[in-house]
Amino acid sequence: MDMERAARTAKVERKTKETSIAAEVNLDGTGQYDVSTGIGFLDHMLEQLSRHSLMDLKLRAEGDLHIDFHHTTEDTGIVIGEAVKKALGDFKGIRRYATAIIPMDETCTRVSIDVSQRPYLIWKVDFTKPKLGDMDTELFKEWFQAFAQNAGITLHVENMYGENNHHIVESCFKGLARALRDAMEIDPRTADVIPSTKGVLGS
Repeated sequence: MDMERAARTAKVERKTKETSIAAEVNLDGTGQYDVSTGIGFLDHMLEQLSRHSLMDLKLRAEGDLHIDFHHTTEDTGIVIGEAVKKALGDFKGIRRYATAIIPMDETCTRVSIDVSQRPYLIWKVDFTKPKLGDMDTELFKEWFQAFAQNAGITLHVENMYGENNHHIVESCFKGLARALRDAMEIDPRTADVIPSTKGVLGS
């Protein structure tokens, strides 16, 4: 990597009547995390995201959990997405595309991304239970949608097969992590080039 390249780090804070969230990311980290959302299972998934992407992540979230987990889950996706996009800066030198296939016992999930400033989510994931612990399984799509929209990435998540709902969702987060790690990595052959024939990324 070019030693003169600016650090790919960012801080984002977001406060609404429903949540108060602060996030810090370092895209060129070692997968260190310090996460607290008040939702144990979400914490576990975000720790997986950090560890397997090698993106350092610090996150503090306070939300209206006395109502439900929806706002806190969605808003953490928004804030982490915004932080990733901010840390990417001008997008020069990134590999841009990546696919990860993650096996987890009986489960296998494929995640493909295009870090392009063209947000889109394809979500082909089904659950057989309405909850994992205290968390509604329908909220995982909301998190991925919020992340993709605010990070500005095209994100395709497909659980090809699986039975255990915990394995299914964890393989989705790990797949996103590994795909992000590869797509956000600087390609030394094109370190100062935006990876597009247009010369810009986005619509």
